[in-house]
Amino acid sequence: MKRLTLAAMAGAIAAMAAAAALGTSAVHAADISGAGATFPYPIYAKWADAYKKETGIGLNYQSIGSGGGIKQIIAKTVTFGATDKPLKAEELAKEGLVQWPMVVGGNVPVVNLDGIKPGDLVLDGPALANIYLGKITTWDDAALKALNPGVTLPSMPIVVVRRSDGSGTTFIWTDYLSKVSADWKAKVGASTAVEWPVGIGAKGNEGVANNVQQTKGAIGYVEFAYAKQNKMSHTKLINKAGKTVEPGLASFQAAAANAKWDATPGMGEILTDQPGDTSWPIAGATFILMQKAAANAEDSKSALKFFAWAYANGGQMASDLDYVPMPDSVVAISKKQWEGIAGPDGKPL
Repeated sequence: MKRLTLAAMAGAIAAMAAAAALGTSAVHAADISGAGATFPYPIYAKWADAYKKETGIGLNYQSIGSGGGIKQIIAKTVTFGATDKPLKAEELAKEGLVQWPMVVGGNVPVVNLDGIKPGDLVLDGPALANIYLGKITTWDDAALKALNPGVTLPSMPIVVVRRSDGSGTTFIWTDYLSKVSADWKAKVGASTAVEWPVGIGAKGNEGVANNVQQTKGAIGYVEFAYAKQNKMSHTKLINKAGKTVEPGLASFQAAAANAKWDATPGMGEILTDQPGDTSWPIAGATFILMQKAAANAEDSKSALKFFAWAYANGGQMASDLDYVPMPDSVVAISKKQWEGIAGPDGKPL
């Protein structure tokens, strides 16, 4: 579990100076509480640090997985929940929740093979599905050799690493596999938690990254920022158009280009296996969930101010970590969702 806080005297002094400059008592304000997806943790951490320095208000975000975030916002133990699996309209209505996307990112396969650098290895959807089904069990399998004619693949077992917790990253991953493999769809399907045919379970993007790094012959899936920050060897993928693509800001943007955010209840667009020559096939948005009937109006207002600040000021920080910032048109739709949030007195925030 991670908690974003700025302790130490330097942080306190910076917060007081910011509050004085703003003419507010922000330094005395309570930190914003949230919990959920590990997929956006790197950008939420970066935003939180910058926001604390500017306003004196911190973000206490528990990076516990989308499933945990959904449970906590339903239980009203946090001001907001975060999930990479968007809730459907009926789920939002049942639980009295509002939902909107913050950024788009991409899941990438990562491997631990001697001599294989980032981008050296090429995989496609059927090969990935068969690895995670336990049908392809060694790195020198004929199917993998056919995809990588110029790469020397070792004759060693593939160690499959996957999430053990309820995870939106897993939803994005299994949704993609369900679209590219009829066998996967029939036997496993798409969800935040599935009955895995094979593999070693690990908690969070952090856990999967650590397990892959420590295990020769391993393959796992993580949000791209984790792969970059940990200097892991990601693979290229063959997309729906049959083109070999690298993960990164441009290919994630291409995957998001066809999204119709205002046409989907709760803005719950699924961005896997999108058309386009340059689209990364395992892309997805990460979403915020808040209660329509806020238990604490001031806490909810503070959270919305943070999200508004992130939309307005956090785009470059997001791009630096290869997340796709939401365009102004999508931000406007998101802010319309906020109009449905009311305080205990029933008045809109």
